[in-house]
Amino acid sequence: MKQRNTIQKRLVLEAVAALLNHPTADDVYQRIAMNHPNVSRGTVYRNLNALVQCNTLLKISMPDAADRYDIDTHLHYHLKCKNCGEFLDIELPEMAEMLSKIEDKSGFLIDRFDLVFKGICADCREKQIVQDNTSKL
Repeated sequence: MKQRNTIQKRLVLEAVAALLNHPTADDVYQRIAMNHPNVSRGTVYRNLNALVQCNTLLKISMPDAADRYDIDTHLHYHLKCKNCGEFLDIELPEMAEMLSKIEDKSGFLIDRFDLVFKGICADCREKQIVQDNTSKL
């Protein structure tokens, strides 16, 4: 069954593209509601799911937080700062070899996975260093 391109679907896709921070469904809803208050949360959620199903968006499952959405659907990985919540893409071409080894060892054909590295971003680390140095004075 072919999916229709609706105005709501276009609004959702535009919102995810405009929010370059891997937005949550609520972030997308808030963005759309600013200019289109008649669009419901349910409509946003349904359209996010439809766009994920047709591989137009990438859904990043977060076990300890709300799922995130990415306009970039090619194979890549993510970094999340524990302090400020910044969410970034990272390219790791060497991971292809590791995936191949996993498939060879297990016989399992991997077609999708979510990998998010969690830690502290460079800006937060710098702020912590400055704060530590200031407290030593």
